[in-house]
Amino acid sequence: MSVQSAPAEVRASARTAATETMELRRWSVLALLSVGAVIAFIDRTSIASVLAVGSFRVQFHLTDIGRGALASAFFWSYALLQIPMGWLVDRYGVKFPYAIMFAVWCVASACTGLMSTFSGLIIMRILTGVGESVVVPASYRWIRANFTEDRSGFAVGIYMIGTKIGPAIGAPLAAWLIVLNSWRLMFLLCGFVGLLWLVPWLLLARNDSRGRDAAAKAAAKAIPLSNVLSSPLVWGTIIINFCYNYFVFYCMTWMPAYLVEQRGLSLRTMGIYSFFSFGGIALVALASGWAADVLIRRGHDAVIVRKAFVIAGFALACTELLGAVSHSVNEALFWNVVSLSGLGLATANHLALCRLTLIPAPAVGLVTGIQNVSTSLAGIVAPLLSGWLLEWSGGYRAPMEVIFVFLVVGAVTCLVLLRRRWAPVLPDENDEPPRMPLHLETSLVHRG
Repeated sequence: MSVQSAPAEVRASARTAATETMELRRWSVLALLSVGAVIAFIDRTSIASVLAVGSFRVQFHLTDIGRGALASAFFWSYALLQIPMGWLVDRYGVKFPYAIMFAVWCVASACTGLMSTFSGLIIMRILTGVGESVVVPASYRWIRANFTEDRSGFAVGIYMIGTKIGPAIGAPLAAWLIVLNSWRLMFLLCGFVGLLWLVPWLLLARNDSRGRDAAAKAAAKAIPLSNVLSSPLVWGTIIINFCYNYFVFYCMTWMPAYLVEQRGLSLRTMGIYSFFSFGGIALVALASGWAADVLIRRGHDAVIVRKAFVIAGFALACTELLGAVSHSVNEALFWNVVSLSGLGLATANHLALCRLTLIPAPAVGLVTGIQNVSTSLAGIVAPLLSGWLLEWSGGYRAPMEVIFVFLVVGAVTCLVLLRRRWAPVLPDENDEPPRMPLHLETSLVHRG
């Protein structure tokens, strides 16, 4: 090796080492975002197991309507702060806003275990929603800034695993802690142990604030809202998003109580069935998304393929009504797992169809933000309406019949309104497409 070539080789070696270090840091931060989603969903869904505890209901004098209000309180603040949190991470970056709001929701979740009044519980659930409203805007903003288009799909897939694992383990974990000690200890442990996540986050994540000028320049190029709201396709995606998430949020908030009160399961056994139900939707979602991609690569029309998967998912989810009317516990449990797992056929494909395949790139961010509102609305309405129907009818059949109606509406809407010719129209398609504000592009979509 010549003397002249040595410095160049050393420099190349140093660059390679630096690149590998950056790659390791990038994937480590992505893994942290996925784990953060797991923690968020555990803290979000833990209340469902508590609502199935008889002593808890007696202590706080909870009616079924009161249980519904407590289950939905999280989404009151969560819905209002979707777009503001997107603006926050766009203006100040992901690292510190995420860290601050993470601490807010963990402490609020832990303090839920210290409350002795119903109003105190409501306040803590609202504060938990305030903190968690940053999760998806921050995660999607970070992924967009750190992964190229040809790798962003896989990155989003890794992040989405966390949003499915969280509900899958949240109910059994909460049930196990309640059985082990009490609901108060469950909240304290889930909240304060979660704070440990902040240590690697603060060490690995880098400050990526864009600054005021960059955010203002992006905001000036936004597509008009009127162009989006005049599209029948957009309204179709809003309806589908609501119908899909109505069933999901019912399962997150009322399914544990249904399994304990209607089907006579213990808290421990309830947790196991909840795990298989949410684990099922995660596995089916992954498999169906991959299967649809394969069919599309083989030349099949993307809209037809994804619509077929979405409609099939809604149809299979309708089997929840078979469980509701069954007199057999085993049969009811079977359809409980099948219906929620079956909805996984629609999970990845309705996201791809409603946000990518049919929506022009400059409108994706704004449409996503609007869809987030319908997601949060489902999170508010599902627990409240189900609680009211439970108290009015005295059983869980009426709430599950409403789910059936929404699932049918979602399938019909997908068939009728999701058509290319009704996509939002750009102001002037001869001009260069405007770029959406990043805080709108990365607005929260909870599947979660």
